[in-house]
Amino acid sequence: MALRHLNDVHGPVLLAYITRLTRGNIHWAQDILQETYLRAWRNPEARNSDGRWSRAWLFTVARRITIDHVRAVQARPPEYLDERIDAHRGIGDEFERHLDRREVREAIAELPERQQRILIEIYFRERTVEEAAEILGIPAGTVKSRTFYALKALRERLVGRGFWAAEPVRVSGGLRSA
Repeated sequence: MALRHLNDVHGPVLLAYITRLTRGNIHWAQDILQETYLRAWRNPEARNSDGRWSRAWLFTVARRITIDHVRAVQARPPEYLDERIDAHRGIGDEFERHLDRREVREAIAELPERQQRILIEIYFRERTVEEAAEILGIPAGTVKSRTFYALKALRERLVGRGFWAAEPVRVSGGLRSA
């Protein structure tokens, strides 16, 4: 009966307040609301002299619980999904990165000079299509086309060297091996 009264009288206003504190995360706000109810139930000082819960006390507790949750999240190291783990390799992978760079450099060296120059300007020197076109003295459309074919040739060379296995490529109408 007392908890039902607490929920009926203070719940909607308290939930709206906590939802603002959690920037609209209703599920998180509901968790904090439940924890606030639990603390109110366990603490007799949360009630006024007439036996009703103090709204000011409830709001203060809810705000403090929210702050504690935010701090706990900030104190934890970031969690990465499986897809992102490879992006955060450890120091022990330095030798592997060195081998990867060597393989890529050797594969680029096997490309025709015009494809090498395109890849160097676009990817290594980080030039825009327009900048590469101006430097190489060719139209921007030619830069785009050569970049596409240079990357395709580079991929074929790396697959041929066993750098990585060819993966199926989705094409309209089915799959084909790349």
